Amino acid sequence: IDGEAGTTGLQIRQRLAERADIALMSISPERRKDESARRERLNAADVVILCLPDEAARQAVGLIANPAVRVIDASSAHRTAPGWVYGFPEMAPGQRQAIAAAKRLSNPGCYATGFVALVRPLVSAGILPADWPVSVNAVSGYSGGGRAMIEEFEDDASPRFTSARFRAYALELGHKHVPEMGLRAGLTRPPLFTPSVGRFYNGMIVEVPLPLHALPGAPGLADVRSVLAAAYKGHGFVELGDHQTPTLDPEALNNTNRMQLYVSGSDELGQARLVAILDNLGKGAAGAAVQNLNIMLGLPEGAGLAW
Repeated sequence: IDGEAGTTGLQIRQRLAERADIALMSISPERRKDESARRERLNAADVVILCLPDEAARQAVGLIANPAVRVIDASSAHRTAPGWVYGFPEMAPGQRQAIAAAKRLSNPGCYATGFVALVRPLVSAGILPADWPVSVNAVSGYSGGGRAMIEEFEDDASPRFTSARFRAYALELGHKHVPEMGLRAGLTRPPLFTPSVGRFYNGMIVEVPLPLHALPGAPGLADVRSVLAAAYKGHGFVELGDHQTPTLDPEALNNTNRMQLYVSGSDELGQARLVAILDNLGKGAAGAAVQNLNIMLGLPEGAGLAW
């Protein structure tokens, strides 16, 4: 795990540490920035998991000369790159097979995981036109921002410390997940993405509001639920939740690799609220990486993962 001391790297290591079917290679802390030591480890492993900033991830891939080494990149560096398999096993028929055969795999972003899960099946089914101006609202736990944001919310001695309970960000609409969200959902124009962060460590809600009355054929809530239910039937980690629930908690699936999808709204008004709940450190990051690792190595998909 290159970057094993970071937030995602630590979470991945935790999920792998007690497993007898995985042998973890490590590097001494004082040599983590030694390029020759890193190069040696990167070329000696069967699978490398990169938990690095984007540019550092690209550089790490450039250090790999051994053609047998397989890579899982948890950064956003390769999520839309040609030749890289997208690591969302439940995304489409044949995706698990593509992951199993992958030499280069990009782990999805946490926000993108929820968004793609909700939108792609509707685009594929023709309910949602590919050129529809989709908007998506989301709130994540502050661990999603890595060490800097964790310090901002937890370290009252830091000049960056904030006592905010909730904060909207990426107000210029340039969030790095947007290209991946549009591409992997099958959209021809980027979604309008309004992310925010709350004062809780992990967990997230991703929400897509849809004016059903304006869509071709004016589909109902039952049509939307039917498409999503069929798309994720038998997938285990992704499932439809109870649409009659009155409230939703972003921390409901913390410390699991599950994602639940909800379709609420009003047929009378012709409006829907599509919601995904997941742990941004679980199915949104480290859990997804371990799930992909299991598939790539032909191991039980849920090994080391909490339901």
